[in-house]
Amino acid sequence: MPPVSVLMKPSSGMCNMSCDYCFYCDEMQKREQESYGFMSEETLKNVIRKTMLKAEGSISYAFQGGEPTLRGLDFFEKVIEYEKKYNRNGIQVHNALQTNGYVIDEDWCRFFKENHFLIGISVDGTKEIHDSYRHSKAGAPTFERILLTTKLFDTYGVDYNILTVVNQKVADHIGEIYGFYKKQGWHYQQYIACLDPLGEPHGKNEYALKPEQYGNFLIELFELWYADWKQGKQPFIRQFENYIAALLGYMPESCDQRGTCGIQNVVEADGSVYPCDFYMLDEYRLGNFNEDRLENINEKRNESGFIQRSQNLSQACRVCRYYKICRGGCQRNRDFNLRTECYDNYFCTGYQMFFGRCLSRMQEIADTV
Repeated sequence: MPPVSVLMKPSSGMCNMSCDYCFYCDEMQKREQESYGFMSEETLKNVIRKTMLKAEGSISYAFQGGEPTLRGLDFFEKVIEYEKKYNRNGIQVHNALQTNGYVIDEDWCRFFKENHFLIGISVDGTKEIHDSYRHSKAGAPTFERILLTTKLFDTYGVDYNILTVVNQKVADHIGEIYGFYKKQGWHYQQYIACLDPLGEPHGKNEYALKPEQYGNFLIELFELWYADWKQGKQPFIRQFENYIAALLGYMPESCDQRGTCGIQNVVEADGSVYPCDFYMLDEYRLGNFNEDRLENINEKRNESGFIQRSQNLSQACRVCRYYKICRGGCQRNRDFNLRTECYDNYFCTGYQMFFGRCLSRMQEIADTV
């Protein structure tokens, strides 16, 4: 069995912030039961036991939400306890947590550092841009509180990266944002294109990205990054690093850059399993770790054809000169074409702009490695 990947939502979709573009709020509203409350310790134990005992070599556990820290520090201490208890084969365990950073204090920082958690913290650019979409439940700004959390991480030596959702404002001000991140010393960055609501037309919301806008964003960000690379001081930007790896013949670790959905186990608070964080709807449910074994869940995954669907790209995409590096992007950003009965990526124009302008310089970087 390949390395096992598990993403848990210990607080379901509950959150102590209110972000205008939250994709999980959208998903919750499109299923029969919106929230599943807090994950019980029994469910946690069953998830870890049934996955760790089947893993070979390594296993990764990630925690997301909603806001996972709402479940409390005691719950995550149980995570470590169960991982140690069921790691009978001496496999390598990786833990990660994605947080909005709103309630992180010194106790959390000590725990993350002592137990080698990799933390992703959500920051959307500068204060003005961040606060325009990411609010407290009462509608108050959150930027200053999140900035304090990053300072705590620095003080305690917590490993973290910045996750930025690329909405219209971020895309249009990436030069200013890149400079701000550099001043903060944020050397590990990840940029994710803002998602439109699932199953709805693109571009209907204020924050929604247009394809050309995304292309210009990628070009400007890359050129800033490339200039720093020439001086040997570029930050780690996940998307660009994956493209360089692909040019070197390696499989990108990011599923959206592999062009096909991976084998993931995304677990709601009640133990229900889904194939992807972007498709946690009733019709995609694969089973429940309180009732089913990993083998049964994987069997349902194969029956559902979820992974196979992500391989159904249009011929126009497959013959594109950039296909080998682009791979068609994330399935969530694709639209089904009734005429061809295949999928096309909404951001295709933006990707063609980006690769047309920057691919030769990516190849230059690959050639120096």
